[in-house]
Amino acid sequence: MKRWQLRQSGRANLELADVAIPSPGPGEVLVRVSAVSLNYREKLFLDGAGYSGAPSPYVPTSDMAGEVVATGAGTHRFKEGARVIANFQTDWVDGPVPRANGGVRSLGGSVPGVLAEYVAMPESWLVASPETLDDLQASTLPCAALTAWTSLVELGGLRPGQTVVTQGTGGVSLFAVQIASAMGARVIVLSGDEDKLSRAKGLGAAHGIHRRHTPDWEKAVLELTRGEGADHILELVGGDNLARSVKALASDGRISLIGVLEGFEVRFPVLPLFQTHGVIQGILVGHRRGLENLARAVDRLALKPVVDTVYPLADFPKALEHLDRGPFGKLVIRVRS
Repeated sequence: MKRWQLRQSGRANLELADVAIPSPGPGEVLVRVSAVSLNYREKLFLDGAGYSGAPSPYVPTSDMAGEVVATGAGTHRFKEGARVIANFQTDWVDGPVPRANGGVRSLGGSVPGVLAEYVAMPESWLVASPETLDDLQASTLPCAALTAWTSLVELGGLRPGQTVVTQGTGGVSLFAVQIASAMGARVIVLSGDEDKLSRAKGLGAAHGIHRRHTPDWEKAVLELTRGEGADHILELVGGDNLARSVKALASDGRISLIGVLEGFEVRFPVLPLFQTHGVIQGILVGHRRGLENLARAVDRLALKPVVDTVYPLADFPKALEHLDRGPFGKLVIRVRS
């Protein structure tokens, strides 16, 4: 089978290798991979040192959809022919984030990734695909969609009539637009691209704020909410931008801290947070139960993920270049037809 892998740092060293198809061991299943979607995390791992603790050779990516084609001894959750998606954080089934024994593991990080024609893994690392999505669409759910779902629903308790602010037009933001608007919330999108703002409105966003034309975007949020502020803010930039999110927050509002585009260090004035009793919640994607809930909600709400471009397996480097430019929605690798 074909598999993308890396033996030394830097995306220039990626190779599409021929390797043996793995066999499922006890408690494992063999999945024929149909599609893999990309996340900003791929850039961090391939261009930095994020994969230094991963097995060698390093196999990238985490988000996969496919079909179970063989089962090992003792399996019971999935039978051959089942359509499945991968759980991003492999061992986190439910409850608080595990901290013991090195914390939570993730695909394409501390365990091998999924950019291969076949993968063998414990069946506990998988979730049934939504019935209403094809594999290209379903592959986009495990990281980006689950991050938005965890922020707004699992932890945020999103209610109809609330106001949600999301930043940018990548996968997490567009899933937030779709989920929140489908559940009766009003969504405000921030972007530096007028065309992307218009397209986000087509997905259900009520308002768009052009970040370059309105650098003090928190003032625009307050104006749009008649001074009340936003109940939920998905903070996807980090760095100094967090200060603006804090100023735009409603009383008892929540900031879901997700992105690190401006770095892992933040400094902001705390008085606005005291005045609103606001909460800043760190988000580490989510657990398997959340992904199962999301898959059912996708069917119930008739959500259709936004796929920007589909690339063949051999064009993974071109897909990474597109990721550098910033897609509208998700980039997907078609592994097998």
